[in-house]
Amino acid sequence: MPLTTADRPRVGPQRMSVDEVVRQAGTDSERGLSSAEAALRLVELGSNTLPPQRRQGWVLRLLAQLNHPLIYVLLAAATLTALLGETVDASVVFAVVVVNAVIGFLQEAKAERALDALAAMVRTEATAVRDGVASRVSSDDLVPGDLVALEAGDKVPADLRLSRTGELDVDESALTGESAPVGKDPAELPPDTVLADRVNMAFSGTLVTAGSGRGIVVATGADTEIGHVHQLVGATATVATPLTRKLDRFSRLLTFVILGLAALSVAVGLARGEPLGSMVTAAVALAVGAIPEGLPAAVTVTLAIGVARMARRQAIVRRLPAVETLGSTTMICTDKTGTLTANAMTVRVVVAGGVRHDLTGIGYDPDGDVEPPVDTASRECLLAGLACNDARIVHEDEKWSAVGDPTEAALVVSARKAGLGPDDVPTRLDVLPFSSDRRYMATLHPAGLVYLKGAVERILDLAGKTDRAEADDLAGGGLRVLAIATARLPDGAALTEEALRGNVVLLGLQAMHDPPRPEAIEAVRECRAAGIEVRMITGDHPATARAIAEHFDIPADAVYARVTPEEKLRLVTEFQAQGHVVAMTGDGVNDAPALRRADIGVAMGRGGTEVAKQAADMVLADDNFSSIRAAVQEGRAVFDNLRKFIIWTLPTNMAEGLVILAAVLLGTALPILPVQILWINMTTAVALGLTLAFEPREPDVMRRPPLPPSLPLMTPQVVRRILFVSAILLVGSFAAFHWQLAAGASLDQARTVAVNAFVAAQIAYLLNCRSLDNLRSGVGFLANPWLLAGIGTTVVLQLLLTYLPVMNTLFHTAPIGWSAWGFVAVLALITFVLVELAKWVSRVSASRSEVPGS
Repeated sequence: MPLTTADRPRVGPQRMSVDEVVRQAGTDSERGLSSAEAALRLVELGSNTLPPQRRQGWVLRLLAQLNHPLIYVLLAAATLTALLGETVDASVVFAVVVVNAVIGFLQEAKAERALDALAAMVRTEATAVRDGVASRVSSDDLVPGDLVALEAGDKVPADLRLSRTGELDVDESALTGESAPVGKDPAELPPDTVLADRVNMAFSGTLVTAGSGRGIVVATGADTEIGHVHQLVGATATVATPLTRKLDRFSRLLTFVILGLAALSVAVGLARGEPLGSMVTAAVALAVGAIPEGLPAAVTVTLAIGVARMARRQAIVRRLPAVETLGSTTMICTDKTGTLTANAMTVRVVVAGGVRHDLTGIGYDPDGDVEPPVDTASRECLLAGLACNDARIVHEDEKWSAVGDPTEAALVVSARKAGLGPDDVPTRLDVLPFSSDRRYMATLHPAGLVYLKGAVERILDLAGKTDRAEADDLAGGGLRVLAIATARLPDGAALTEEALRGNVVLLGLQAMHDPPRPEAIEAVRECRAAGIEVRMITGDHPATARAIAEHFDIPADAVYARVTPEEKLRLVTEFQAQGHVVAMTGDGVNDAPALRRADIGVAMGRGGTEVAKQAADMVLADDNFSSIRAAVQEGRAVFDNLRKFIIWTLPTNMAEGLVILAAVLLGTALPILPVQILWINMTTAVALGLTLAFEPREPDVMRRPPLPPSLPLMTPQVVRRILFVSAILLVGSFAAFHWQLAAGASLDQARTVAVNAFVAAQIAYLLNCRSLDNLRSGVGFLANPWLLAGIGTTVVLQLLLTYLPVMNTLFHTAPIGWSAWGFVAVLALITFVLVELAKWVSRVSASRSEVPGS
């Protein structure tokens, strides 16, 4: 009977002998299944594909974008406006709602592509042995019990219990995070062997890098390890960004306040005997004026500008809200291989003839030096490593890469740094290939010359030596140590281990590791200085992880090694539960669930799997942690600009609503009409507010801690600022209106002055908002030409509103004189001075509160 989903937890193929697996799978270890039996099992158990996840229909997902309290109020206000005959006003509000819904829908669709990428990743062709004959079949048609043959270059098509191996190495980094290919051995293992150490298994989606082997299919489709990751990705919900959560809470509060004020205005008006229609119009005007309908568009534009800036710094953002999230990040959970390190084994030390030589350079680029320079002993050690080798390095697309085993490629590079190349290698006559049993490789050359490389203990045993103090010292520093040796056999003698024993002479040691990126070390240091915790989460070996962490001054309790996909996901969830805004980096299939769950998932663009890229919110084009630092820097600047816009726009909207409410409560004519409020909202939100999105980042952006995630959008300081500016706008517009009436102006002229006074005060406050705390922005007045252009555009629009006859008719305005413009200018100046004075008082109070005993 074949292995089924129910069997998997109980059976544990890694703990069973090959004969037991064959019996339980109902197959033959040499002939495989019969074609007829394979066809029956395919019908019974289904194809070897990942099942599609159930998804909500696009109509429901689009409608879900409208599920927001402020959207309800806007829709209701637009409907009432349309019923009252104001079709233009209603159309504008409806358009805003539709645009925001479409943007949200498109962002959500992008996030779901990770599941499609996983399904595509496991589709391949396989060599299946059926009826004793090997033939190529689609991986979709494999069933439990099939016998599969593997060769170098093959993608493993299903989870296999290996029955035979011949120097078989498999790259499992995408699934386990293990940086080096894993040598495979069919012997049974203990039941509790972790995934990364199951050397008698080959897992679906991994890649055969060397050798050959055969295995029995023990799991297909959703039952495979990659299928388990697929289920985790599908079941993992994304989380809202910090600003989104804060805006949601604020929106709910604002909805109740707006509805309450609108109801109050209607009730007071009706009590005074005002017509119901007029009061409904006033209530709609209050609602439309108080709701910051320009906020969603401003958020989108600000984030889009951040996306463009990040792209120039090697960070490609796939989901707009990720930009803002970066600015709020309090913890970065980083992978090791390829992010903090170069993802390329590099020889750092050569010990030969009692002399230690240090090698410079990173990765497979042969540009580097040997210090002190190569002598006779070290040259022979490097040449032996080059000759006893099946790998090579190539230069393509302006970068060096390895063809073959990464460890052997590192030996090729170290020899190249000493000036040695293929022409220096003597002709190879025979080879003893590396195997998990032999643990060394030997090559035979003319005149009986033999070169060897391999595990230190095996080479020392062949050489009849026991002292390995030097090797242990290098290994203690987190380096992988290979012993290099030579031997002389009689001319014409066969290359065997028996012939070698007693004739081997140790040439030296070559010690290597996947080196840390120098720029990443500085980037981690800067992130920590900015108050961001950095934790390493990797599937690699604990000793390797700790050694790399020391280079970055990452404490041991912030290093998590041999981590499974479930554990990565659980760690991210736990950190979020502690109140952290988590950025998670990764490149493999095993990282996908955690990337999707994190507040911002960051995938590697060069070395990352397509699954990781689709699950992530951001992709690093250069796979470098320093690009995360740059992205955080830009994200903080974007977050600053969003806060500036919010703190600029909310007093405007509040004051517009208060103008209507105050007029109703006082029983006076409206200083600003609903259609004029709509004009202000339409023009200033774009021409003025959006220019803040182009503000350059302030100099101290990475010298301050991130804002606490629990900090509400409406802090006491922000509330005081909003109320203060709202009061200035309310009083200023009322003063302008009644001053003009007292001076004999018409009702339309008085309202025109009030509208211009309101907009002029907005312009002044815009300049205040270039820096929320300091008296000046710190980046220069001319650093944002868009702001100057926006102010100029607004002035032109206000002149058209005031003097163009068609605008006078549409918006009930009238031309005004020079004295009125003088009042408008004075109000703008007063607004600017008062807000700057308030900022100064706030800074002084804050500094005094920080002094002990004050």
